[in-house]
Amino acid sequence: MEKRKIILCPNPYRDKDMHVAAQSKAILDEAGFETVVCLPFQKEGYGADLGLPIGQLPQEIKRADLLIAFGGDGTILHLAKTVAMNNVPVLGINLGSLGFMSELEPNELDRLRDLKDWSLTMEDRMMLDVSVLRDGRTVYSTVALNDAVISKGSIARVVRLEIFTEEGFLTRVSGDGVVVSSPTGSTGYSMAAGGPIVEPTARNILITPICPHSTRSSSYVLDPSHVIRVTAPDANRKFVYLSSDGGKAFSLKNNDLVQVSRSRHTMKLVRLSKKSFCEILDKKMAMEAAKYEKGPSKNDPGHHCPGGCGDPGAASFSASGAGFFRYTGHDFQRYQAAAPGEGPGGPGKVPLCSVGPRHQDPCGG
Repeated sequence: MEKRKIILCPNPYRDKDMHVAAQSKAILDEAGFETVVCLPFQKEGYGADLGLPIGQLPQEIKRADLLIAFGGDGTILHLAKTVAMNNVPVLGINLGSLGFMSELEPNELDRLRDLKDWSLTMEDRMMLDVSVLRDGRTVYSTVALNDAVISKGSIARVVRLEIFTEEGFLTRVSGDGVVVSSPTGSTGYSMAAGGPIVEPTARNILITPICPHSTRSSSYVLDPSHVIRVTAPDANRKFVYLSSDGGKAFSLKNNDLVQVSRSRHTMKLVRLSKKSFCEILDKKMAMEAAKYEKGPSKNDPGHHCPGGCGDPGAASFSASGAGFFRYTGHDFQRYQAAAPGEGPGGPGKVPLCSVGPRHQDPCGG
């Protein structure tokens, strides 16, 4: 019988000496799997001197049975399109901070032995098709797991967006932008902007305004059959960008039509534990709240980056004058803007995170 092939994909900024990947490889080799190490993105000088040969992901993924991602949620996001297109399931080992999509922690590597009988439990995560039409032709197209974000540039100006479905006009947003997300993305930028948390195996499309200049603006949770269409009438006069899953920003122009819809592709996440989404959410949010109560780390004075540093592909976070986090002990159900002065320790202590465009930066989950 041919051996099952497992790709080990360590984030070079997280698993810096490839220690966790090497441990995992030894366990899987002993269990009788064929293993190969590939990098999700390159880091100069990484891999060659660490004793493990490095394969090329585009070639190796074609006949793989499973990919194990070592990093945070940003690493899985970076790999999402590749694994979805090749119908390869993903198992996440969390080397980041929150790790909503990761199944194991580094101290749980022995659970990899459970893969031996190959009776895998998998979750199908809905993905989004994201495209831009300009003068009738497609100038941008991708598949996203988390979200598509349409937002202003670095200059503090309000952008005006008009949002439609195939049924007609839905709403106008004046503010920093809008997040169109999948249920998986509901615990990402959408949550930071005040959007609802949706169980990740659900099938919905969420629309969440970012810092809207309105007292009535709210999020929408829509049926996945809808096609969301967004235009930015002021795009030529103001900088307006589209970013999918925190990837490279695409500059929009007047009359560009951004379309977001449910994709036929899905990403399969392997589950080895019986933890429910509610358990995972409660644990991860309590960890995040506890970290802020301890204050900034010594390595990052004055800068609050919930995802830590070292994970390209994840969201980057920056301080904003929009508000502060509200806590009730360790009950931290979502990022929620509060009036200045209500954050722990008063103004300026714990800023509300993430209102600017996200980018590929060594920062995030």
